Amino acid sequence: MARFMSRLWCKVESTGRYLPIVLNALLVFSITAEVSYLVLMEAPLESAEKKTEWCTIWKAMHLFAQYFMLGNITWNASLFVKTNPSIRGVFLGGDALGHGWRYCYNCETHTPPRCSHCYDCNVCVLRRDHHCVFFGQCVGFHNYRYFLTCLLFMWAGLLYAVVMNAEVFIVILKEGVTFHSVMLLLVPWIMLVSGQVTARAFAFAFIADTCVVGFLLVAAFLFFHVVLMLRGQTTREWYSTRQPYSLGLLANVREYLGKNWYICWLCPLIPSPLPGDGINFKVTGSLEPKK
Repeated sequence: MARFMSRLWCKVESTGRYLPIVLNALLVFSITAEVSYLVLMEAPLESAEKKTEWCTIWKAMHLFAQYFMLGNITWNASLFVKTNPSIRGVFLGGDALGHGWRYCYNCETHTPPRCSHCYDCNVCVLRRDHHCVFFGQCVGFHNYRYFLTCLLFMWAGLLYAVVMNAEVFIVILKEGVTFHSVMLLLVPWIMLVSGQVTARAFAFAFIADTCVVGFLLVAAFLFFHVVLMLRGQTTREWYSTRQPYSLGLLANVREYLGKNWYICWLCPLIPSPLPGDGINFKVTGSLEPKK
């Protein structure tokens, strides 16, 4: 019985790791579907404009922009998950270990500077930043570009969804701000359960709220990691107030995004080789935390 429960728990635990990825995918595709519906069926607001040739061009441009962002999000997320950021399969060097090398008792090997052990992945990760719960993968030296680009297009996509859902707010403001309309935007679930709104109105309000909250959260996260990239830091180094590996603004961006940093964010297919190897880093400041 104990063995059966242990196997069952292992299966539940392994399946649970993919739950955030599934929820993220459902959220992204549901928002995309809702915005597509707004573009194709609801917009533009004036009925007379829906029959013009410009309306068709307008819709085509919006759909192209929307699915371009969706394609970049899914492609970068896929490459982020598939790219191995760990020390597995990496030759870490010979016997001459420089300053900053440490011994990892879990991996039973010496690890280079800025490398740390992830207990979720159960392996050391080169220039480890953090473990991304939403993708079940660590953010490290080799996959940081895909992580940051995915964040960028998620932010842009949510901003686009917020702008398109602004039609709901415009209609509400035209009819006047009432207690009913405010409650619909603040607590759509309660309004639906109590029978105060239709399922269609609830769907628009719920997705609009989700887009606004998601946009603010992703914007804050994106801003934080852009600042880290410009400063040449990882999250761990930021917490310890250390900045010993900063090479200057443009050089830091090149270290994180590669040699083609100025264009590689447009498409994950654009090659942008990283200038380093994730093992050796040029030290430009003190390795001790600032007091």
